[in-house]
Amino acid sequence: MFKTRLFKFTLMTILAVFLLAACGGKEKETSGEKGKDALQQMKDRGKIIIGVKNDTRLFGLKNPSTGEVEGFDIDIARQLAKEILGDENKVEFKEVTSKTRIPLLNNGDIDAVVATMTITDERKKEVDFTDVYFEAGQSLLVKKGSKIKSIKDLKKGTKVLAVKGSTSTINIREKAPETQVLEFENYAEAFTALKTKQGDALTTDDAILYGMADEDPSYELVGGTFTEEPYGIAVKKGNKTLVDALNKALKNIKDSGKYDEIHDKWIKQ
Repeated sequence: MFKTRLFKFTLMTILAVFLLAACGGKEKETSGEKGKDALQQMKDRGKIIIGVKNDTRLFGLKNPSTGEVEGFDIDIARQLAKEILGDENKVEFKEVTSKTRIPLLNNGDIDAVVATMTITDERKKEVDFTDVYFEAGQSLLVKKGSKIKSIKDLKKGTKVLAVKGSTSTINIREKAPETQVLEFENYAEAFTALKTKQGDALTTDDAILYGMADEDPSYELVGGTFTEEPYGIAVKKGNKTLVDALNKALKNIKDSGKYDEIHDKWIKQ
């Protein structure tokens, strides 16, 4: 009886040690994989995945004849890939909108967002930002000859078009509380709505509005800018090594004169 119990106890002890060792090894392996920071994962993958706009003329717009996305943000993203990975082609672009860019980033679908994204205190709670890479300001786009000349003309009875998830929507409600704000999924839809007279003005960053005016010269920006909209590159919160690498890359791009070259290519205002 005693020998039988001793045998069972010894057997159970051996099994317990084996299971603990196996679990410990598995845990170590898993935590090691999780322990890789975003920058190292990107290097191991051999490319950086960047969320960009596909509907924003001058910054990120899909060319229907080539199927390629083109613009200021796209060229900046390619230069970031060149600085960090040694090749401007080691970048994959995924379409984002103002509404989807943070969820896609936090879900791990993209490594970074380069998509006319304003740095705000509220957004800093959800993501980390690099240094400012473009200075913009919110303005108004109207049909030439419109009675609306500035934000002061946005009274009761007027309608302003904006894009869901953008800081522009929040700002216009604060600065012109009497006007009605109509929200659209993207800038293409909002501009189409303006052209079909669904609203009296369209509001967003002046850099984006310049692209619309460039597309259709019968529209113009009025009233100057009424906010400051510094654009930053967003990454998932806590990825300090990636932020540092992007900031270093941005500095190199600016110091080399490449930034000015890209800016002058797209932003002619």
